[in-house]
Amino acid sequence: MPNYGQSSTHSPQISMASSPSPLHSFSFTSILHALSQTPHRLRRRLLATWTPEQELNRVRERSGASMKRKLEWYDLVALGVGGMLGAGVFVTTGDVARDISGPAVFVSYFVAGVSALLSSLCYTEFSVHIPVAGGAFSYLRVTFGEFVGYFGGANLVMEYVLSNAAVARSFTEYLAGAFGSNKPNSWRIEVDGLAKGYNALDLPAVFLILLLTLCLCHSTKESSLLNLVMTVFHLLFFGFIIVAGFWNGSPKNLKEPHGLAPFGVRGVLDGAAIVYFSYIGYDSVSTMAEEIRNPTKSLPIGIAGSVLIVSVLYSLMALALCSMIPYNEISENAPFSSAFEKKVGWKWASNVVGAGASMGIVASLLVAMLGQARYLCVIARARLMPSCLAKVHPSTGTPTNATIFLGLCTAAVALFTDLEIVLEMISIGTLLVFYLVANALIYHRYVNLGANRPLPVLLFLLLLTSTSLGFSLTWKINGKQWWVLALFGGTSILITILFHCAVPCYRHPSSEWSVPLMPWPATASVFLNVFLITSLKKKSFLRFGLWSAVIILFYVLYGVHSTYYAEEVEMGNEIGGGIPTTTSQEQPKIDV
Repeated sequence: MPNYGQSSTHSPQISMASSPSPLHSFSFTSILHALSQTPHRLRRRLLATWTPEQELNRVRERSGASMKRKLEWYDLVALGVGGMLGAGVFVTTGDVARDISGPAVFVSYFVAGVSALLSSLCYTEFSVHIPVAGGAFSYLRVTFGEFVGYFGGANLVMEYVLSNAAVARSFTEYLAGAFGSNKPNSWRIEVDGLAKGYNALDLPAVFLILLLTLCLCHSTKESSLLNLVMTVFHLLFFGFIIVAGFWNGSPKNLKEPHGLAPFGVRGVLDGAAIVYFSYIGYDSVSTMAEEIRNPTKSLPIGIAGSVLIVSVLYSLMALALCSMIPYNEISENAPFSSAFEKKVGWKWASNVVGAGASMGIVASLLVAMLGQARYLCVIARARLMPSCLAKVHPSTGTPTNATIFLGLCTAAVALFTDLEIVLEMISIGTLLVFYLVANALIYHRYVNLGANRPLPVLLFLLLLTSTSLGFSLTWKINGKQWWVLALFGGTSILITILFHCAVPCYRHPSSEWSVPLMPWPATASVFLNVFLITSLKKKSFLRFGLWSAVIILFYVLYGVHSTYYAEEVEMGNEIGGGIPTTTSQEQPKIDV
């Protein structure tokens, strides 16, 4: 069972004479020996946990230099708002309104915003309790063990790369619109011989990603100030679009040609799963925990505050767009620019929208790339990735290697891959991690090893997931089976009531921020995330399955051996009092 902050009663013996890891000695014999030890090491490492204190001190020291604490609460609000505004509303609103939700797309944003807010509350409590740059990876690792943390973190990193590539490609379209071009590929180079969807090379997107990569390597505080300036202008720009959209819109466009929700409630909820991609930015705020002057005060304001602000703005923006133009006439590319030009006749406004959207997308990319680098840095600290990616530059206080590596990966995807292809593959990793964090918060609050057994909590989480999945699949397959939906929904509520009454909450942080009314917010987050996951398209699950297979294979062949050496053999050597030798016969006990 996961061990939150507790030492094992029967600690295994680690020999000081253990052979070097193949990661440090690349001889064929040492590699074969390590692979032969894989089953044993998997048993040792899969559920191995660190305490929050170790995560804050021992693990963080592996980066060498420390990240500089320079950020205030207003920096976090600006980072959260800047990270979310621009990405989703300009990239996904047009497609979702036209093909999935209709004019009710603003309701889709509201539903996604509620789910994001519930998830953000779970993030906030963990980030206050464990203020490190690892975000969800660290929260899951100290709760459910090494593998769950690695699996969630690796999926989130991939999600960041794909979503950032999508945002960068949309930047090119809006920038072209700012200069008067409405052709999506007018600033791209089409190459014959490449497969369709991968043949429009986007050099402006690559240039933007590389430029932001250099900026993020230079300084986090200066990057935050740049984001703050862009976010202020972007909020004014959003205000202009909302006011101008309603001024030139008409309520009849929300009802014609087929009503407010032409695709029904199913379309609204399916749309919510897609636009959820717009809320990834708040997760980046939690990765800034090591660089905040007062994490206990600033993190709750920064995370939850930014989600609330963005949810309201997204819903108003979507409503303004659909009031200007019937949903079935919304352009596939740059829908806001097109609406002002074609339906309102404001050619100048179309250019303003293109320029403003481009600025918002730059701010969104800046924050998202900042977050993805910190995730990779902390995963490398845990030795689940090469340790060079964990290094923090001593003068800039930034994870330079991780920033450059992921910047190059994002640029490569943005160069080739069409926006529509990328959009179909994102959201599932984010929803999965948010689901896991909500489960982890319930476990963290209600399990106190040595005082109670974790089995009742794990059983509740299993039943909650099962009833949520039953409700979601029934809705997806046949939403008219109301009695089945009521059965699964009612069961979810009933087991939560029973759990709340029967299992005492062991952790009530008195001096730190905590989620109120537990376990209801976390339970609702679990339910909504499961529901939204089942609404995603087939390509999302195919990408998730393929990527999951790759990262599991990488963990078995590399990660488990690297962490076994770093966190057991090396720790044994330190406790033994010196440099490892092949002749020592000491066998210190190691608490993992």
